[in-house]
Order: sequence, then C-alpha cells, then structure tokens
Amino acid sequence: MNVCPVTTIDFNAIKNLTCDEMIAVDKLILATLSSKVELVNKIGCYIISNGGKRLRPLLLLLTANALGGINECHITMATVVEFLHTASLLHDDVIDEASLRRGRESANLVWGNAASVLVGDFLYANAFQMMTRTGDVQVMDLVSQTVSTLTEGEVLQLINCHNPDTTEAQYLEVISCKTAILFRTAAHLAALISDATPEQTQGLINYGLALGMAFQLIDDALDYTSNVAELGKNLGNDLTEGKTTLPLIYAMQYARPDEAHIIAEAIKKGSADAFQQVHEIVIKTDAIAYTFQRAEEQAEKAIAALVCLSDSVYKDALIDLARFSVQRSY
Repeated sequence: MNVCPVTTIDFNAIKNLTCDEMIAVDKLILATLSSKVELVNKIGCYIISNGGKRLRPLLLLLTANALGGINECHITMATVVEFLHTASLLHDDVIDEASLRRGRESANLVWGNAASVLVGDFLYANAFQMMTRTGDVQVMDLVSQTVSTLTEGEVLQLINCHNPDTTEAQYLEVISCKTAILFRTAAHLAALISDATPEQTQGLINYGLALGMAFQLIDDALDYTSNVAELGKNLGNDLTEGKTTLPLIYAMQYARPDEAHIIAEAIKKGSADAFQQVHEIVIKTDAIAYTFQRAEEQAEKAIAALVCLSDSVYKDALIDLARFSVQRSY
C-alpha cells in the first residue's frame, strides 16, 4: 500500500498545532545560545535562525501532546534535540566541505572550519547542561547514547566514503545512526517525560526510527530530483562527497557494466564532473522510484506503529508528518 495520499499534506497546518510551544522552544534556544564570546553568538544564531523545518522538536511536541500534554521538561528537551541536530550539521558541513546550508552559505564557509567545529562543541555542551537540569537519569542516559550513536554514524559514513562497493544494508545502517536516531530519540524522550506505557514507548520508538529513515531516503533521492532553490543546498552534493547513497547503489546494480563503471569512478573520485552522466543513469534505471518505494515502506511502518496512541488531532498530525516525509520536495 502506498501511504502517499492524493491530497498534498500541509506542513504548516502540522506546525500550527504546536505554535505556542515552538515559540517557547525558540525563546529558550536564543536565551541558551547567549555567550560572552561574540563569535559563538554569531555562528550559533546564524545556523539556528537559518530556516529549517524544526522537525525533531516538532516531533517531540506533537508526541507529548498525543500522550496528554506539554510540560516544561518537554520544552527543554525539544530545545536539546534541536541543539544536537544543529551541532551535528556544523560538524557535517566541515567534514563534507559543504558550501551551502538551507540556501545560505554554510557557517564553515563564512567563518572557517575551526570556528564551526568549536561552536558545534559549544552547542553539544549546552545541550548536556540543559539535559542534566532535568535530573532524570533515563533522559540523560538516552541523550548520551544518542550522541554516541550519531558519532558512530558519522564514522561509518566516513569509512564508506568513496567506496562504490557499499551495500544497501551498510547504507541503511549509516542513515539509521546519522539521521533516524534523532527522530527516534525525540519520540522516545516525549514518551519518557510523559510516563507513557511500555507499549506506547516502544511504538513511538518504532515510529520515530521509521520516520527518520523515510526522511533520509527522500533526502538522498532529492539530491537527484530537486533544485538548489528548493533544496537549499547544491544538487549532486552526495556524489561530490563520494557518498554511496541508495539511488547510486541501485543504479549500479541494474545499469549496464559500462554505466555502473561511470558511477563507481565518480564515487571514487568524489567529483561533480560526471554528475550529468550519473544523473541520467540513475533516472534510466528507476533508482529514484526504488528509493521512493523504500521510503514509502518506512512511512507505512511509522504510521502502523501509531496504533499505540489514542485517536486525537495530534495522532493525526503524526500520521500526516509521516506522509509529508515522502511527499516533500525540500
């Protein structure tokens, strides 16, 4: 069954359900970013205020509301999740030598790699300070494990970089650690803070993980189907960085040997020079359609996991969020 309905999901309608709570999160973000070091303030505010969908804090707040309501700890941990995500972006852009982030010059391009890494560390430190103030050992353990997994995912991706022999299973392990883990953690944190039942907690963990997988699969497909204005970053970035994503893995498997060789060499060199050729092969082999199919399967798993929740507008919003993850073009 295809989970994408004919009607386009209105992402703003989903966000509006937690409008007041997100305002509180944004206020806490700005207050916590304050530093006596001016460069920290500049870089932190530059990337935090630079658009973005705020999906991870939104997921936490929607889940908390679906479980009965929001308290101060939910706001704090929604801020922590956004800090973890932003810190990982700062570090990712340095590793990937990115030049664009959300349609603007990346922080590392503006201020340099060293400053970006250190401000990323500052955000991680602030996230941990806020986390410890909750006094909840389960929350602290979960966040600590999450950061560890994020780092492992980055290392796994580094190992697989420029390796055209990367398998689909290896690719899925990387995106599970690098992207899906924060979605999973956001939903899990909401469950912990709301004292959800074991069945609800496991269901929400499953939902967050599947949602994150769907989101990253679509992200990797959009690298070949979107445009710079919508996507907010350069097309072909993954190829330039030597990342063997699912569209490339599938294309190499079903392309002619000479075409597979073109893709393999492009991955090894990490060059955008062959992007047009690679793009044509990816489209020709239906690699994008396959990637969308796998994303839709994950979105379907996410929706099925929500059987653990009672019916509400917030549960409906979580279902719509899963559908949006595979419908989006940015």
